[in-house]
Amino acid sequence: MKKSTILIPLIIALSIVIGILIGSGFTNDKFISNHDRKLNTILNLVSDGYVDTVNVNNIIEQTIPQLLSNLDPHTTYIPAKDLTAVNDELDGSFSGIGISFFIMNDTVRIVEVLSGGPSEKAGLLAGDRIVAIDDSLFVGKIVNNQSVFNKLRGKKGTSVRLGIKRATSAKLLYFDLIRGDIPVNSIDASYMVDKQIGYIKVNKFARTTYNEFLNALVKTKNEGAEKYIIDLRGNGGGFMEMAILMANEFLPKNSLIVYTQGRDKKNDQQFWSDGNGSFQEMDIIILIDEYSASASEIFAGAIQDNDRGLIMGRRSFGKGLVQKQFELSDSSAIRMTISRYYTPSGRCIQKDYKKGETAYNMDIYDRYTHGELSNKDSIRIDTTNIFYTKHNRKVFGGGGIIPDIFVPADTTGITSYYISVSNAGLLQKFAYEFTELNREEFSALDDYKQFLRILPSDYAILNDFISFAAANGVPARWYYINLSKELIVSQLKALIARDIFGNEAFYPIYNKNDRMILKAIKAMNENKAAAPITDDMEKVTLK
Repeated sequence: MKKSTILIPLIIALSIVIGILIGSGFTNDKFISNHDRKLNTILNLVSDGYVDTVNVNNIIEQTIPQLLSNLDPHTTYIPAKDLTAVNDELDGSFSGIGISFFIMNDTVRIVEVLSGGPSEKAGLLAGDRIVAIDDSLFVGKIVNNQSVFNKLRGKKGTSVRLGIKRATSAKLLYFDLIRGDIPVNSIDASYMVDKQIGYIKVNKFARTTYNEFLNALVKTKNEGAEKYIIDLRGNGGGFMEMAILMANEFLPKNSLIVYTQGRDKKNDQQFWSDGNGSFQEMDIIILIDEYSASASEIFAGAIQDNDRGLIMGRRSFGKGLVQKQFELSDSSAIRMTISRYYTPSGRCIQKDYKKGETAYNMDIYDRYTHGELSNKDSIRIDTTNIFYTKHNRKVFGGGGIIPDIFVPADTTGITSYYISVSNAGLLQKFAYEFTELNREEFSALDDYKQFLRILPSDYAILNDFISFAAANGVPARWYYINLSKELIVSQLKALIARDIFGNEAFYPIYNKNDRMILKAIKAMNENKAAAPITDDMEKVTLK
């Protein structure tokens, strides 16, 4: 009985998947003739004679992802209810009210009101608390990130009524908003780290990323940038086309950027630079880590293989498979792997996935336990998989981009006390409450530099935070606090600045003690990133 229960859903779902493939032209006539009739016979037998009533729709939704997971880790099924949200993330916009928020004490608190969005036009302010939506109370256990998205996002032009608790009003305030298009920014920050070096943080490769990136390059160039640090740490990728356009800005004409190959030759493509990039002479360093994947690796691989700049950090994720999305008649979709991409030297940096889904998903943890995140010599390199860059430097395939300069994960200040307050969200909560108490004074400031000048001393901020944490269930442990104090104070300043001025204020403060950025600045100032990169870079060690 148990075997039947398992097999029948699989058979039904398999037939649906094969039907999709047949309809999309992915199968040959012989396969169709041999299997289609057989599957239809089985389905008819189940439909007519199975002992229990079968809810085919539910079974399909539950089983298709299991079937597709047997192909590769990145071929996925997207249910109709999730497709819009998944697409919005990469399309570069969604329809909503235009706020950044976080949840504290089961209440939605507005951190930032996005410029030009519906919330700003309606008069909402940072610090406001949303306590009612469409005349229904919205506080307590029902409040989580997903429920907020479900309530506040919606079709463009639709209305939503918010009940707002504001510190300056004893009465509840009501605002009627019309949802509109809200941009999802790909660039978290762009600013000058010194008089010559511009820094750009890219969080994803969405449809708008290239335009945002180009604007950030131009902005920092106008501020004096002659060299660039491009931060792709934690960037899981997105559209390959955006990575190609970004790499094109830095490469001379007729430089191979990336190529793809698949079983279906119509998916084989080569992408070359056109020589129209405006930043071909600029020194660049790209920062990567174990979470930099896909389009991040295309961009980093193009720069590394063309010896155009330095790659710094830790071995990247290792995703070298290209997906294409096929939308189905019920508004669900399959993102199916159609080819592999290769860096200019011929590397496919896709890591092994033949050992199964569990091993694949545990790879980052295995790197940690193996010591790879803290020690360059612990990186597992396939020395039989050797390729050569434009200037004959050795690079290796088989699992991610290995950086030219290794920088271990920074664990300075990470103690059990820091982990406790961080896991409890107390850093963010303290920053928000601190901002609320001083919002009137802070609102008169022009920028985060003025904010830093009027802040209390580091000692005062730390002690206020320790008291706050103790009142919220994390008692003071001074030995660990002394080890973590610089990290805690630095993060608190950055979080408070973000609550006032947004991400453009957060990163200049947060990055001040970032070990990888400091090493990148040092390498820049020693001209180690000047193109072309030579074989000597293999011997570079920064202390």
